[in-house]
Amino acid sequence: MGYGQVLRLDAVTSTQDVARDMPIGSVVIADHQTAGRGRLERRWDAPPGTALLVSFVLTPSPLLSLAAGVAAAEACGPEVRLKWPNDLLLDGRKLGGILVETTPRKAICGIGINLSSAPEGAARLDRPRDDVFARLEAEIERWTRAPDEAVLRRWRALSATLGRRVRVEVGGRTAEGLAEDIGPRGELVVDGELFVAGSVTHL
Repeated sequence: MGYGQVLRLDAVTSTQDVARDMPIGSVVIADHQTAGRGRLERRWDAPPGTALLVSFVLTPSPLLSLAAGVAAAEACGPEVRLKWPNDLLLDGRKLGGILVETTPRKAICGIGINLSSAPEGAARLDRPRDDVFARLEAEIERWTRAPDEAVLRRWRALSATLGRRVRVEVGGRTAEGLAEDIGPRGELVVDGELFVAGSVTHL
């Protein structure tokens, strides 16, 4: 389909806030976010012009978060891996993240990737923003249209989480065990138990 409106902005509270009122197929990209956020209401901060900050307005689907992760990893390059549920890793350090917020009719998929700067302990890609954005647009279109099994298979191949011991924190509860697989709707399987959400630490 290609994307409809691509809205480029200097500064916003969050690309998610702007994208929420736009039709499916729209894209919002900004130089700077004054109130960027990740999962669990965590803040996402980056100096102006140093990160790719973009939100895509998409059709909702159960595997959208995983499909967006695969797309972002593919756009960034072969060294990038995925940490469940939504982090991009480079050399084991956080390179970026994905936040999917859904309404009954559409999903707002926000992606942030450190390019020329990164917080202490995090990774940066050191590639031109327009290049990464162009690749990301193409990969988002490809993977959000891909069959579920193809998304799951590619996510498994790119995963830094599967096959290692992890700690999952969700709803005040903590569980530790081996991350064995992901389920048909993207759940993380830890010692046979399915987690649909949570904060994961690699042990």
